[in-house]
Amino acid sequence: MQAHQALVELGGIADAATLNAWSSRGKVRTALSRRLIVRISRGRYALPDVESGVAAARIEGVVSHLSAALHWQWELKSSPARPHVTVPRGRNVPATRRIGVAVHWIDLGPGDAVDGVTSPLRTVIDCARDLPFDAALAVADSALRSGDVDRQELRAAAAVLRGPGARGVRRVAEHADARARNGFESATRAIAIDCGLSVVVEAPIEIGGVTVHPDLVDASRRLVIEADSWGFHAGKEAHDADCWRYTMLTTAGWHVLRFTWEQVMRRPTFVTSVLQRWVQQPQERPQRPETA
Repeated sequence: MQAHQALVELGGIADAATLNAWSSRGKVRTALSRRLIVRISRGRYALPDVESGVAAARIEGVVSHLSAALHWQWELKSSPARPHVTVPRGRNVPATRRIGVAVHWIDLGPGDAVDGVTSPLRTVIDCARDLPFDAALAVADSALRSGDVDRQELRAAAAVLRGPGARGVRRVAEHADARARNGFESATRAIAIDCGLSVVVEAPIEIGGVTVHPDLVDASRRLVIEADSWGFHAGKEAHDADCWRYTMLTTAGWHVLRFTWEQVMRRPTFVTSVLQRWVQQPQERPQRPETA
């Protein structure tokens, strides 16, 4: 896989070891030379950022939302097509200066911005308030995973929030989980939640004397959902391990559904339709084998 495509699937940011595993050292060097990817710090790579800082300065605002998430080096469902900038409510920003910029009119409080960028907590809240659930959940998961935001802190802030979008913020805060590995897995979980499934990230399941941790588990329905990234499943050993796990889970009475990055990110309606059909047809679920 080309390095820039690997970064797309990894949420826009990755460390060297992960990127090399998904692509190769040679392809990473080539992508760097062609500016398809950039090195943002030692051993850490990203897709080229939109000029969010320049856009913010042009309209005298603050870098926010997905642009702020990129600033904090969080993995996203997808990189923003335009820089996101927040300005105070009531400020007149001429249309000519808003071209190519996603402008948000929000009154920020003390501590909500750090050096011209919304703070980590504020960034998660703004994304949860204004973005679709799957994109916002990916931001929140990554913020928790990085340690930049504490889960209890996020839930406390969401609990007292009022006004438009507050319900969406509380929903994201309720489901945010640091164990999700990337934006792909976050987006898969968001679809499952929207379909009414009670999924847990990497819940342990013992099969054949071995404990495995599938991507998503709904224990009450004995359902496993796997977000199958090519980078983690390429090669003979990975293929053998996948087949063993799938077979053992199925014979132990679990129903396993597997979705690719292309399906989740580019054909989410297909994933939704599959999960909805499964939820609506409980008689087709496998039963747990009886023990002697």
